Amino acid sequence: MPGVVFDLDGTLIHSAPDIHAAVNRTLAEEGAEPLSLAQVTGFIGNGVGVLIQRVMAARGEAPDGHRHADLQARFMRHYETDPASLTTVYPGAEAALRHLHADGWRIALCTNKPVAASRQILRHFDVLDLFDEVIGGDSLPQRKPDPAPLRAAAAALGEAVTLYVGDSEVDAATAEAAGLRFALFTEGYRHAPVHDLPHHGLFSHHDELPDLLRHLLA
Repeated sequence: MPGVVFDLDGTLIHSAPDIHAAVNRTLAEEGAEPLSLAQVTGFIGNGVGVLIQRVMAARGEAPDGHRHADLQARFMRHYETDPASLTTVYPGAEAALRHLHADGWRIALCTNKPVAASRQILRHFDVLDLFDEVIGGDSLPQRKPDPAPLRAAAAALGEAVTLYVGDSEVDAATAEAAGLRFALFTEGYRHAPVHDLPHHGLFSHHDELPDLLRHLLA
């Protein structure tokens, strides 16, 4: 059986609205001006720690470890209260997951989002049972684009052939470092043009994904 590892934010789910809301709730506690959805969306991809660093930089704050830790803890309290109230699954993504699962694919998740929140979101959308493994940004000391989390997710599937599906520069770099073939979802949170990201296949709608993955296995 083949295996496939998915990224989460910007690949299976549009989570930016909930992340944006949690950021602005955190800022509102101290009377700070809110950030725009576009700004916060641009901060997503490298994990919560980097998200908070970028929030601080956007507000003109100098790096400060204690301040960063406080903001991160408060952000996570807000976010983990309900991480899926504004989040949506990309059209066709659930059907693609169920199609692959029914066809015998083993499926894992490799995301920089904390693992508890990742599982909570997958459970909310009733797809957690489709995943054989969930690796989050706090599962290992390393986070993407270090290849260690992706390699751990692939190893958990125990398959000779494993593919990676993601949407961003971080995902492309992770797949390349891990030596896995990469399918790029073009409608997610990437910043660079598609042709600047190393990839083996492209898709703009999840209806296309099962056939694309079978092609990449050939």
